[in-house]
Amino acid sequence: MSDGDEVTTYSNLLSGVVKLTKILADGRQQIVGLQFAPDFIGRPFKRENQLDAEAATTVSVCSFPKSMMDRLIVSSPPLEHRLHQQALKELDEARSWMLTLGQKTAAEKVASFLYYVACHVDPERSHLRGPVEFELPLTRAEIGDFLGLTIETVSRQFTKLRKSGAIEIVHNRSIKLLSLDQIRRHAKLDHESWHF
Repeated sequence: MSDGDEVTTYSNLLSGVVKLTKILADGRQQIVGLQFAPDFIGRPFKRENQLDAEAATTVSVCSFPKSMMDRLIVSSPPLEHRLHQQALKELDEARSWMLTLGQKTAAEKVASFLYYVACHVDPERSHLRGPVEFELPLTRAEIGDFLGLTIETVSRQFTKLRKSGAIEIVHNRSIKLLSLDQIRRHAKLDHESWHF
């Protein structure tokens, strides 16, 4: 859905990853967030959408007419509570990304991104040790866009993480994190920093 378009549907992401983007006045696109299953996509009670939502991977969604969803939210406190929790989680993540983008080194940014994706793609694994393998939802260029880095810098940081033994690059977009704790250390995340 494009910037300024009237919202007619509301969607529940059942699988896959959706990237949220904003088109700048000069035509450049900025990735401003990622949505993972089982997130809801859309803004209740709002007629216009300020962001574009685009599938970053193969996705499965269940869409509802916006008018129906607005009625369900009013009549179902558990649904309203879930949407409220998602909004607060997204606010917390946005604040964490402000710190990451404003204060962290390139190495810490890339490690933070990998940790973020690993915890969202497989949220049940976020507190376990051991390897975690997943497909990156973004290309190296898109990761650079998301983190404010060049594609060359992103590629260099992937190489450094691989040489340090923190990750294995299975193929271009398939990554194996050998230890979430090790990635947390590379990202300079303490145990209170992010709770995905």
